[in-house]
Amino acid sequence: METVNEIKSEAPMEILFVDDEKNVLHSLRRLFMDEDYEVLVANSGEEALEILQVNPNIGLIVSDQRMPGLTGVDFLEKAKEIVPDAIRILLTGYADINAVADAINRGGAYRYVTKPWKDEELIQVIGEAVQHYSLRKENKRLNEIVKKQNLELKNWNSQLEFFVQEQTLEIQKKNKELESLNENLKNNFKHTIRAFSTLLELRDRKTGSHSKNVAELSVKIARRMNLPEKDREMITVAALLHDIGKIGIPDAMLLRDFDDMDKEAKKEYMQHPVRGQAAVDSVEDLRGAGVLIRHHHEWFNGHGYPDGLAGGKIPMGARIIAIADFVDKTMRELEGESAFEIVLEKTGNWLGTRFDAQLYPHVESEIKSVYSVTLPKTRGRTIEVELNINDVKEGMILSRDVQSGTGLILLSRGTILNTKSLSGLRRYYQLDPSRTGVFVALER
Repeated sequence: METVNEIKSEAPMEILFVDDEKNVLHSLRRLFMDEDYEVLVANSGEEALEILQVNPNIGLIVSDQRMPGLTGVDFLEKAKEIVPDAIRILLTGYADINAVADAINRGGAYRYVTKPWKDEELIQVIGEAVQHYSLRKENKRLNEIVKKQNLELKNWNSQLEFFVQEQTLEIQKKNKELESLNENLKNNFKHTIRAFSTLLELRDRKTGSHSKNVAELSVKIARRMNLPEKDREMITVAALLHDIGKIGIPDAMLLRDFDDMDKEAKKEYMQHPVRGQAAVDSVEDLRGAGVLIRHHHEWFNGHGYPDGLAGGKIPMGARIIAIADFVDKTMRELEGESAFEIVLEKTGNWLGTRFDAQLYPHVESEIKSVYSVTLPKTRGRTIEVELNINDVKEGMILSRDVQSGTGLILLSRGTILNTKSLSGLRRYYQLDPSRTGVFVALER
């Protein structure tokens, strides 16, 4: 950042002293003879106005108030019209508040100094005024540069010259490119989280799309509760990765129900939320989600793990994921239309103890939207057809989940294929070929 000394121009500051007493002017000359100023003097307001006409670079005017002819206030008011940027100071030997007010209001005075003055005080006041003028002058110079540059940019745009247009268009595209890059980074982040979540579920194939379902139900609950978008995004990420800590659990332990484990096994299993938080903590953007991962096994009555939190001390996102996790695990054990009623009944039995009761109405409202995936209505009857990936077209509707050869769920049943999803599907069929074709619903 530039200092005041750097801002000053190379030429000395021109200062005009105005007083009807010559001995005062001589005193002022002597006082400032060693300073880096060019001192001009005038014996009256009228003479000072003439000097200003031929010296438009004067940056500071110091005028006495009591003078024959033009008073200090009258002179400063006229001086303001000639050199509007100059700093104006009033010297007065009287405690005349009206004159001071007029000097400020009419003459635009920077400040006033009483006579007789103290040399040190006057030197300081003049120095501060010079700095103020220099700063103001520099600010004006910079503003002129900005205005000039803006005008040049405007002219470049209006002229539509090819070489200028090329540069201008590049500048105009910068923000859009940055926005696009940020959006791509955000989408890539989301896709990476989802891909990693899918890989985690390959560890325990019986869970299928558990994390996906938990995330979908959790975000629907959060949306119904009008939680902020930022919180909903964090809940989505935490739900997708809520079981990440299970990576360190032996396979044999994963195959057993928690209630069937011995004391040591349970102790080991109950560490997975802590491991999950630790696994993502090194990524700054995932730390908030890590807190939810840690606490998604806490119980509302404080009997959960790993920290035994209770009630409102459990983060809301963790409470939401906990109930969604239970709903999905319970749904996997049931079939048929009655499954919804059974799941809701079992969930209701835990309200106030394991789960926050205020979440239940939202689960009740959204459970079918997650687990009753229906095909979009068509005008006629439909049949299910298995097609080769190369025969699948945009607009077709998947009648079954599409899985890769190694078990990754690529697209869910009911998905209407578009250009992007179809392109991705074909790419996956080359990287990890499915053991079947693509099942779609077609009208008869």
